[in-house]
Amino acid sequence: MEIPLQITGHNIELTEAIETEIRRKAEKLDKFYDRIMRCRIVVESPHRRHHKGKLYNLNIYITVPGTELIVKREPHEDLYVAIRDSFSAARRKLEDFTRRKRGDVKHHEEATHARISTLFPEEGYGFMTTPENREIYFHEHSILNCNFENLKVGMEVRFVEEKGEKGPQASTVTVI
Repeated sequence: MEIPLQITGHNIELTEAIETEIRRKAEKLDKFYDRIMRCRIVVESPHRRHHKGKLYNLNIYITVPGTELIVKREPHEDLYVAIRDSFSAARRKLEDFTRRKRGDVKHHEEATHARISTLFPEEGYGFMTTPENREIYFHEHSILNCNFENLKVGMEVRFVEEKGEKGPQASTVTVI
């Protein structure tokens, strides 16, 4: 961290043991993203629900290049559990942030359009032709929103292509 860790207590006296635990967990955050500029932690004991005993909040504000990640969790009766849960959430936020920065975000295959060009109802398969004039095989089990018997040559469909044993085939076919 470029700026030293800042720990603040609201309505609570922070003991040395609590501060040590928070510092130990905060140091581990650098393993998940090494460009943390600042980390500010606010430990508070809200005055609500006196009949249930004391509750503890631990809010974490992490400044990284371009944004601030904020972790706010529900209050907990055990301060050490609140610390553990908040730092676990902070770790997950940093991991997600790192994945987004690297571009490791899942990209779903986009469905392509085609028209049914040939049907073999007795055998349970057919072919479709893409706008680029490629022929794609499909099986009756790959049809999602229609019965195979109701298909007609010329119907427009969306499909997801995959490699088959004998060439390209559609893994899922949706009639438009």
